[in-house]
Amino acid sequence: MTFPTIQLPQRALKLAQGAITTARGSYFSLPIVLALTVFMVVWEAPGILRDWTINQNPVMLDSGDIRNGKCETRKGFFTTCSAHLNYAYNGQKYDKDVEIMFVDAHTGDYETSLVISGEHPELATLSLGIDKLWNRIITLAVFAVLLGGVSLGLIYQILRVWRVRGGLSRPADLVPVPVEITGVDRAGKRLNVTYADKISGRKTGRAAHTRFELGQEPLLVGTKGDHAVALAVWHGKSALPILLDKQLERIDMTAEERSRALAPLTAELVGQQLELVTQRKKGPSITARLARVLLVILLIIGAVFGYWVWYVTSADSQFNSPGMDINNMMPAPLNNWGCAQLKKRFGDQRAPFGCVASDFTSWR
Repeated sequence: MTFPTIQLPQRALKLAQGAITTARGSYFSLPIVLALTVFMVVWEAPGILRDWTINQNPVMLDSGDIRNGKCETRKGFFTTCSAHLNYAYNGQKYDKDVEIMFVDAHTGDYETSLVISGEHPELATLSLGIDKLWNRIITLAVFAVLLGGVSLGLIYQILRVWRVRGGLSRPADLVPVPVEITGVDRAGKRLNVTYADKISGRKTGRAAHTRFELGQEPLLVGTKGDHAVALAVWHGKSALPILLDKQLERIDMTAEERSRALAPLTAELVGQQLELVTQRKKGPSITARLARVLLVILLIIGAVFGYWVWYVTSADSQFNSPGMDINNMMPAPLNNWGCAQLKKRFGDQRAPFGCVASDFTSWR
């Protein structure tokens, strides 16, 4: 599919720096996402490092006192447990507040005990925190990667726009390209437009944003599906195309040059009613969407079940998270069978979470 274009003067030209902008909300979203990332790491990392140290030489104290212990589950998966620990070791008394977070679909109460580090008795935690240690590490890592990735993505987009804007005031060759208008938002007197290079020979797919003041509009040249197509230009080796306005005022050239460039295009577009309207594309049917969701659920269930079978029959250690968590969530017959398989291989060692008796140590 081809679209009408324009012939620009054969010389290097400047563009208005305001011809490209960052996405709306980028500056507002970035500090929020960064704050969430820092908060998650600062909140969870010290507790995980403490319990990792304790796990190197754990000592379970039967005489310790666990007070104000409580667990809360949010969104059905995220569980936060806290308690105040009071204990004595080698004649020294200690008071510690402990809080842990992990992902679990457990219902009901948790059974736990007080554990300290044999080498550093000032470090204390709940045995639940040790049992869920890898669960907590993975949970923190996932949050840090996701939130950190979003932060880096926002920073990269902002810096890329700044770099492009900085180069627009320097003369460079302009190459006209058609771009697809993917979003339009009228905010007061301004028109915010999102567009992407999905049509030109390069087809980078990169999305860019621009803002038009009152009376300004993009230079429309056609339609593709439900979306309008407008003209943009590549400015030298710019990383993003720059959307042109209907009067070509974004290009630094004379009024006569603008008139000469627009005349053939205006004649070619006579009779066409081009409107700056974006409509939602038709998505998959409800049946197709449900089928996809069902397929994803079945794949997840299959993966979880397969991992559980591997854990109870082949894992190198009974203290394997999330294997312990999955085994604990299994229906009673499967849980009992899984614990029996683990006991065959690790019966002379401490029982893992999900297979412990009332003393939190021996096999049930």
